[in-house]
Amino acid sequence: MAADNGHTAKETVAIRRADGESRTLAASLPRLVLEARRIAANVIHGLHGRRRAGSGESFWQYRRFVSGEPSQNVDWRRSARDEHLYVREHEWEAAHTVWIWPDRSPSMAFASKQARESKLERTLIVAFALAELLVTGGERVGIPGLLAPTASRSVIDKMAQAMLHDDADRLSLPPSFIPSALAETVVLSDFWSPIAEIRTMLAGLSGSGAHGTLVQVVDPAEETFPYAGRVEFVEPEGFGMITAGRAESWVQDYTERLALHRDQIRAETNKLDWLFATHSTDRSAAELLLFLHAGMQVSKSGARSTTIKAGPAA
Repeated sequence: MAADNGHTAKETVAIRRADGESRTLAASLPRLVLEARRIAANVIHGLHGRRRAGSGESFWQYRRFVSGEPSQNVDWRRSARDEHLYVREHEWEAAHTVWIWPDRSPSMAFASKQARESKLERTLIVAFALAELLVTGGERVGIPGLLAPTASRSVIDKMAQAMLHDDADRLSLPPSFIPSALAETVVLSDFWSPIAEIRTMLAGLSGSGAHGTLVQVVDPAEETFPYAGRVEFVEPEGFGMITAGRAESWVQDYTERLALHRDQIRAETNKLDWLFATHSTDRSAAELLLFLHAGMQVSKSGARSTTIKAGPAA
């Protein structure tokens, strides 16, 4: 019970700290976008700001009529102004919900000396900031099993309060649910769960045809395994402890197993045209936020996976 109370206290502190830091992070996004340049306009305007032609009702622009199109597409009033034929296009306005799952399980509280903050804090900061940016862009954001989709401008407060009053078990992966085909899902976790559980999760989330992104948030020590000598490793989620007499002799086996696990996750996401990315907590949180928001602006064609590279600190 003491361990559970300790984790709850750490989580409460992390949520409150992430709440404040995420607001600063979101406010700095325009500067980050200008530096990144390649996705400036898309990120500033949000998903509905893509100004993509579609079946909505809001007028977007006139364009030249293309030979072979149905003649009823022509806007004859506009075309009468000069010698060209024009078509009246509308902005895409499909309803859009983004489900964000921040892993708050005990393993996420880990932080080594090389990290800027714990995996839990980093995950919450990015989840809160991404939610605020999406709501500002006209989207709805929800947390599976915890918060119904909302477009409230106080979405960070709603998310934080929902987490603070959540007395359910801290799950590593989102609960079973089927998002609508138009929805996006972002899962932020260390993904140390067995590949069978990850595969089952993906099957449920993608069953309706919805798209999504898995981000493996890891501590730099989990990337490099910088241990030597006699080391006791404690599994924080109830699976006991293991002692290494010469920890440095485990490096090769560890890195091979890590690479295999990631390859297995990547294979599953590629099948579904989902995005899989890795992010280390010694990198910039703003970098991950920018990556996620930009990823929602691109087409879903082709299998996609990436490792987020180092960028300017925020």
